[in-house]
Order: sequence, then C-alpha cells, then structure tokens
Amino acid sequence: MNKRIEEAYEKRPRNYIYNLCIAVVVVGLLIWSGTAVETSGTTQSGTAIALNILSGIFHPDTTILFNLTTSGVPYLLLETICIAFLGTIVGAIISIPLAFISASNLTPKPVAFIGRIVIMAIRTVPAFVYGLMFIRVTGPGAFAGLLTMSLCSVGMITKMYIEAIEDLDYHILESLDAAGCTTWQKILYGILPQLMPNFASTAIYRFDINLRDATVLGLVGAGGIGAPLIFAMNAYRWNEAGSILVGLIVLVLIVEWLSTKIRVKLARG
Repeated sequence: MNKRIEEAYEKRPRNYIYNLCIAVVVVGLLIWSGTAVETSGTTQSGTAIALNILSGIFHPDTTILFNLTTSGVPYLLLETICIAFLGTIVGAIISIPLAFISASNLTPKPVAFIGRIVIMAIRTVPAFVYGLMFIRVTGPGAFAGLLTMSLCSVGMITKMYIEAIEDLDYHILESLDAAGCTTWQKILYGILPQLMPNFASTAIYRFDINLRDATVLGLVGAGGIGAPLIFAMNAYRWNEAGSILVGLIVLVLIVEWLSTKIRVKLARG
C-alpha cells in the first residue's frame, strides 16, 4: 500500500514552473498597476506613496506617539477602544431579547420570521453608511461612532446568539423539569450556563471587529483615530501617519492576543 502511494506521489503532475510563471505575472501586473495610481492633488505615484507610508511607520513622529494630550496617539487610541467596547456592550445587551424572540425553537414561527427579517435588514446596511446617518443626527463625534457600533453589532451578535439558542440541550431542561424546578430555575440553571460561554465568546469576537471598524468610522467624523490618520496622509505628514499606524498595529495585536486567550478559556471551561 505504501509503495503504491509512493509511486502515485512520484507520478504526480509537476506544475512548479507553471505556477511560478503565473505568480511572476500576477506580481508584475500588481506592481505595474500600482505605479499608475495617483491621488488627487499630487503627482506622486501609488508606489511612491506606499513607500512614504512604510517609511513613516519605521520612522514615526515620537512627539505625538507619546503625547498624552487629547491630540496624542494614546488618547485617540483610548477613544477608539471606548467606542468599540461600549458599542459592543450595548449591541450585546440589545441582541439578547431580540435573539430569544427570533429563535424558532422558543417562539412561534411567524414571530421568529419577523425577527429574522429585522436582523437581516440591520445587517444589510454597511457600518460606513450607518456612520454617515448618525453623524447627520447627532453631529460628528464619538457618540455617533458609539451608536453606529451598537447597531452594527446587533446584526451579527443576534445571528450568533440565535444559533446558540437553537442548539440548546433540551435533555437538561427535561431533567430540571422532572426535578420540579420552576421556570426561573430552569432558565438560571439550565439555559444560562449553556448560553453564557457562547454569548461571551461572540461578544469578544465582535469587539475585535468593532475595534477595526471604529478606526474606519473616524474617517467620516465618528470619533476615534481614523480622522487624524486621514488628515495626516492628506497633508503628506508621513511620519505622523506612521506614528498613528504604529499605535494601531500595537493595539490590534494586544487586543487580538487577549481576546484569543479569553475565548480559548471560555471554550475549554
């Protein structure tokens, strides 16, 4: 058997040269197309701008990187974290009753269908559009970003919560019912222990997404570090843009490491 496998392995098609040629052509086309990109108001090519951004990352402006005032990178990163965190908390809280209403195993199918339609409608609109809408209502600032993150979180978190609710182990509830437990006791000892790890893991995962989305929302004036980043790049202050990007990279790496540790701990119990 092993000999037949070795013979088949030796007779496999040799496509190294073909794949290498395709890779070279693709890379060449990407480089060629990048040289033709020009931003408005400048004659620099896309390659030159990319090199300037990389140079700014490796040579950041330390005056704003370690500036503890409201215009410094630490404060802007903290504001971004707060927008993402509070948006996740508000969205997770709103998602709990909406998920129970939309779960087909707990509510009548017409009610669950209406709830799912609402969730689909919320998830259809991109976060960028929500940001523009809330800025018109509340004005630019962190509060518009908070509302945007909350509404965007509801769509995804509710969908994940519904899947967790529909995967409940009913044998545990039947055992509690046979033991004479009340409805509240069945919820407290039978439903919540099954749902809380999934709920918490979903909320943490959504926080990772919101942290990145909060950065993008800053571009439209919804608070966070996105607006200073785009202003620095439009003014060709590459060292300042590099310091902001360095702060973002460090922040995302730290949050990703912590969230992974917490999710693993929740999954393993």
